[in-house]
Amino acid sequence: MKTRATRWGCVAIGLWATLAWLSTSARRLPPFQLLAMTFAVATALGFARMALFGGANAWTSAFRQPRRVWLVGVGGLFGFHAFYFVALAKAPAVHVSLIAYLWPLLIVVLSGARSARALTGAAMGLCGVVLLVAARGGLHAGVRPEHAAGYLAALACAFTWAGYSVSNRRFVTVPVDTVTGFCLVTALLGGAVHAATETTLVPTPHEIASAVALGLGPVGAAFFLWDHGTKHGDLPLLGVLSYATPLLSTLLLIATGAARVSWSIALACLFIAGGAWLASSKDARPRSAPRSAGQATPDAAARP
Repeated sequence: MKTRATRWGCVAIGLWATLAWLSTSARRLPPFQLLAMTFAVATALGFARMALFGGANAWTSAFRQPRRVWLVGVGGLFGFHAFYFVALAKAPAVHVSLIAYLWPLLIVVLSGARSARALTGAAMGLCGVVLLVAARGGLHAGVRPEHAAGYLAALACAFTWAGYSVSNRRFVTVPVDTVTGFCLVTALLGGAVHAATETTLVPTPHEIASAVALGLGPVGAAFFLWDHGTKHGDLPLLGVLSYATPLLSTLLLIATGAARVSWSIALACLFIAGGAWLASSKDARPRSAPRSAGQATPDAAARP
């Protein structure tokens, strides 16, 4: 069960790797408009899943959850994206990427992993991300005081997603269908922020297709798979393996001609692969087992 759930979490990581590639055709759209569109598609996907595979009580069990479940779920999905967009508006994208990608390391730390192998593997993954960002250029730009708000927003972004992923362990009995509700509220909040702060642009057919693809994949199915993986899988290992997302994303861009191969990317591959190998080794696995389906596990001892 644990190994299978970890594999589903890895599929989510793979889907997130397509985010940058799929987003290239929709960059003209305001960020919160695109957020509302993609999460609306994700909501439709969730409803379709419930209609096809849910039982008679699927709708009731999915939406009749305690307030804290909704706060964690909506806070994770909407909060992550909101903080990320604010950070991009206030600081250079290169710096934002580096700070925001502290979340896999934070997952390893907050989930209670204390072995040297797990922590070293996470640190190696972070080094790989630094090399990937260096390959894009822009690291020469110095840290400026006027970007402080953006840096704080990026840090909040990292803690938000790590906190959501770790806190999920407290809700192992909450059905994955509840993510449909999280997506619905996130879409509504994104639409509200868009209406208040952005100018609506009429999407082209190609942009609509991109939004649908995003909503079905990295902004849709990935969140359902991640929910299952973080609740039932090897959370520290998933944290380290998450560093494969920017690597796979870069390789996909190279394969489609949108980026070029460089020594930094090759070295990043070694760091991320080596970190994943260390984290997946036997000595890096948590020794304590979960208590029961309805209780908090040692993995979920910390909140953001």
